[in-house]
Amino acid sequence: MLVLLLAVILASSGSAMGQDNADTIIQHSVEANKRDWDAAPEFDCLERDRASAGTKTYEDMMILGSPYQRLVSINGKPLTPTETAAEKQRLENTISERKKESPRQRSARIARYEKERRHNHLLMDQMTKAFAFKVVDETNLDGHEVYVLRATPRPGYRPPNMETEALTGMEGKMWIDKGSFQWVKVEAQVTHPVSIAGFLAQVEPGTHFELEKEPVSPGIWLPSHFSMRARSRILYLIPHRGQEDDTYFNYHKGSTNLESTQ
Repeated sequence: MLVLLLAVILASSGSAMGQDNADTIIQHSVEANKRDWDAAPEFDCLERDRASAGTKTYEDMMILGSPYQRLVSINGKPLTPTETAAEKQRLENTISERKKESPRQRSARIARYEKERRHNHLLMDQMTKAFAFKVVDETNLDGHEVYVLRATPRPGYRPPNMETEALTGMEGKMWIDKGSFQWVKVEAQVTHPVSIAGFLAQVEPGTHFELEKEPVSPGIWLPSHFSMRARSRILYLIPHRGQEDDTYFNYHKGSTNLESTQ
């Protein structure tokens, strides 16, 4: 989830191209994304993850306060009856376990999920401090009239913790919808090595993120595609490369009736 938020982070009316207009656009976009962030737990969706071996598609759902993934297809083909039965049993076991939790256990599980969300929100809050934005164009993207903004590191920015240190080595480009100030697309890349001391790791140039969002209900946009190529060094010595390509679709409000997910 961290990489996803790093991509998101890098991502007023009128046609003026000055700094004041860029700051106004960014402020409106932060407000729009805050609404999306608040609404996200209300929505279930399908998620297709692509890897070198093929694709797996999951149903992402909220169950009693935290997320759960149910495998529904592999390489575009439905699961076999045996696999379907196993996934159904796993889901039923999870629901049963969560129903039997003590108040303390349930609070701890939900707290872990909310801690990650708060961490992600901190990263979003840091964007206006970490980057300088400039409007560089206005165009049409995927049927949306957008502002095109470039984001570059702001001189003198000091990250508040080690997890936001990666922001100091990144720059990106954002396509922001003129009407809603939603992020239609965000591209970001690491331009110089950044050491993450607490993780004994270094994020290196060649790391690239891309995020696309789409409207899922009035006033709410959520991710439709995320891709990532990562280069890093673990313990500052061991090269590591990673890749991720995820597509999200069929968003819908989560069921209020837990039994309907069985």
